[in-house]
Amino acid sequence: MVSQNGAILALDNVSVNFGGLMAVNEFTFTLQKGELAGLIGPNGAGKTTIFNIITGQYEPVRGKVFFKGQDITGWRPDRVACAGIARTFQNIRLFEDLTVLDNVLVSRHSKLKASVLAAALNLPGYINEERVAREKAMELLDRVGLADLANAEAGSLPYGQQRRVEIARALAADPELLLLDEPAAGMNPEETSRLMEFICDVRDKFGLTILLIEHDMKLVMGICERIRVIDYGVSIAEGTPQEIQSDSRVITAYLGEEACEYS
Repeated sequence: MVSQNGAILALDNVSVNFGGLMAVNEFTFTLQKGELAGLIGPNGAGKTTIFNIITGQYEPVRGKVFFKGQDITGWRPDRVACAGIARTFQNIRLFEDLTVLDNVLVSRHSKLKASVLAAALNLPGYINEERVAREKAMELLDRVGLADLANAEAGSLPYGQQRRVEIARALAADPELLLLDEPAAGMNPEETSRLMEFICDVRDKFGLTILLIEHDMKLVMGICERIRVIDYGVSIAEGTPQEIQSDSRVITAYLGEEACEYS
C-alpha cells in the first residue's frame, strides 16, 4: 500500500481498462497539501482518465483512491465534490446564456440546505440562504478579478475570461483540491501568461492544492513544483521541472526537442 504521509490525495496502484485496453495501469501517486503539481504525457496517455477516477466518473478495477486519508474509491461525483474536490474540463462547460454570476451560483447552490419545497414557496429560510449565496459568489468574483463582469453573459466573454469563470465556478464549491484539465487549451500566448499568474494567485489566495493536466510546456514548467509523466497509462518519470526536462525517457516519449526550449 502507498505511504500517504499526510498527503491530501493518494492513488494506490489504480488501474482502469476499457474493453480489455488498459487505460491506466497500477498508477500510484501522492499529492501534499498546498502543492501545485502537473500531470503530463502524450494524447491518450490516461491523464484525464486519472482525473475521472479521482472525481468518481470511473471506478478503478484495482487500487484505491484516498482523500485526506479517507478511502473515496467508487464514490459518486457529487459526493466527491462535497468532500472537497473540484475540477474543470478540457472543453469549457459554462452555461453560455447565463450571467457570470449565475454560473458561479450554480456551483454555490450545492451548499444550500433549504428544501425544494422551500425554494418553490420562496420561504424566508430559502430567501436568506439565496442572499448569502449571492454575497459569497460576488465576493469570490471580486477575489478572482471578475466582479465587474458579474452581469455579463458568460458566452460573450473572450476565451481566457471564460476559463477564469469556469475556475471561479469550481472555487465556489469551497474545494481543498482543484483539478485543472488543460486550462490553457485554445489560449494565445498572452492569455496563457495571464493564466499562469492567475493559477498561482488562486492557489495562494484560497490555500488550495492544485493538480493540472496541460500540454503547454511553458505553463507546466513555469508554475508546477513537481511533475508526473505518464505514457500508455504507466508512470515513466517524476521530478522537478528541471529534472523532467533532462529525463531521456520523457524526451523520447513526449517532450522531444521542446525540452531544450524551457531549460
